[in-house]
Amino acid sequence: MPALWIAHVTVTDAEAYGKYAELAGPAIAAHGGSFVARGGRYVQLEGKERPRNVVAKFPSVEAAVECYNSDAYQEALSHARDASERELLVVETTE
Repeated sequence: MPALWIAHVTVTDAEAYGKYAELAGPAIAAHGGSFVARGGRYVQLEGKERPRNVVAKFPSVEAAVECYNSDAYQEALSHARDASERELLVVETTE
């Protein structure tokens, strides 16, 4: 079953986070991921507001988790850790 990688982000250092974004896109694509939403317009209805919201679709939960644990994504993530506050989850779709 396909899966969605959903990230809610507050960027605290735009320059460093830009390096993350530059490296994360290719890492996600290499694992079959494609962006569905990336920082677009949103309406916060519940919970903690994060001004950047990203959704990527993967072939499976396993593919998304493999991406997260990959060397390429971890390299990208090293630029985001001190440059943002984030939540990230992967959820299987019903398709």
